[in-house]
Amino acid sequence: MGQFLHTFFSPLDFLRAVPQVWNGFQLNIELMLFAEALVLVLALLLAIVRGLPGRMAAPFRMLAIAYTDIFRGTPLVLVIFMVLRNGVIALTLVYTAYVTEVYRAGIESVHPSQRMAARSLGLSYTQALRHVVLPQAIRRVVPPLLNDFIGLQKDTALITVIGLTEAVAQANFYSTDYFNYAGLTVAAVFFIILTIPLARFTDHIIKEREKRERAQAI
Repeated sequence: MGQFLHTFFSPLDFLRAVPQVWNGFQLNIELMLFAEALVLVLALLLAIVRGLPGRMAAPFRMLAIAYTDIFRGTPLVLVIFMVLRNGVIALTLVYTAYVTEVYRAGIESVHPSQRMAARSLGLSYTQALRHVVLPQAIRRVVPPLLNDFIGLQKDTALITVIGLTEAVAQANFYSTDYFNYAGLTVAAVFFIILTIPLARFTDHIIKEREKRERAQAI
């Protein structure tokens, strides 16, 4: 036990590893922010395509379904190797597939009568989607979206397999230089610090939504 604590939780090595691991962790944050911005837009577009009505839209719906099936079923680490070793593109491709399904669930949760009412008032399909369906759908899926992005920010650590010096890579460099794994503990702490506020914010949103729903029920 003493050797384990010294290997992973040595206070001296922990403090000494912080600057080096932090330099790598900044790349994790950049990857997360870029990928999240792309995923939010692309996934919403795919979710809209999956819901397009009519025979003319059938090929586009099939392509959207194929995309989500393929990239939800392919391990992220394999996609990282396949897409020219580009971490942002790999994260975007995979998480867009997951978030598309989250958006689609939110869109389908809006009762069809609301879309019909909007159309009866003279709104086009696009206008009804934009002004009636999507605002409600997006509000409903914020918590699961945040949960997906918690997963995304942790998965940025996988880019170490393609040689980018993010937090885990820097932690491994420290381990090689000093024969101590406290750098990995530092990396874990950084990820936890980033994750916990997002998780608590998700909980807060869920509670606020439940309060509104109970108030409306009364």
